[in-house]
Amino acid sequence: MDVAIKDGILAVVTAYPNKVQGNVAVFVTENDQESERIALLLSRILAAMVHDLENGVYIIVKH
Repeated sequence: MDVAIKDGILAVVTAYPNKVQGNVAVFVTENDQESERIALLLSRILAAMVHDLENGVYIIVKH
C-alpha cells in the first residue's frame, strides 16, 4: 500500500502563532528572518514549495 501526501499544506512557519489556526504543524520562530530560513529548509527537506503570505506567515505546500 502506497501512502503519501500529494497535495496540501504540510507546515506553517511563523513568529506570530496567534495568526495561525487549524490542524497543521506550526513551527514558531523568534523573528521573521528565522521564519524565512526555517521555511526554506523545510521546503527542501519535504520537496515542497514555500509561500509567503506577507503577514509574517509562511506555508509549506506540496503541489
